[in-house]
Amino acid sequence: MGYAAIEKHCMGLPGATRDTPFDGQSPVFKVGGKMFAMIPMGTGRATGVWFKAGAGSFDILTRIGGIKPCPYLARAHWVAMEGLTPLPAKDLRAYLTRAHAQVAAGLPKKKREALGIAAAPMQDNPFL
Repeated sequence: MGYAAIEKHCMGLPGATRDTPFDGQSPVFKVGGKMFAMIPMGTGRATGVWFKAGAGSFDILTRIGGIKPCPYLARAHWVAMEGLTPLPAKDLRAYLTRAHAQVAAGLPKKKREALGIAAAPMQDNPFL
């Protein structure tokens, strides 16, 4: 799975938008104006993937080599994956989908409905 496939997957999620607010290069994926994933750029090329994780997933993921707490966002359970090799493509897609669902669940009901996200996922699931 390459960075183009990651971008395509994130943009295929309901209500997802793409922005470059920080450095004009690093794509940030949002739902309802809130970030759920980012592809950080360094010296003109992608260096990995950052994404929101649940508390349980954060603990599991940060034990994997090549995945660490995300700079500036770790207290909100974001992880920083270096490159694309720490997770199989199938698992990365699942975590990105969960990141989107977790952020979408925090949106007001009317906003979710306007974005085509009818029901909030289970908010009590620590792995979302």
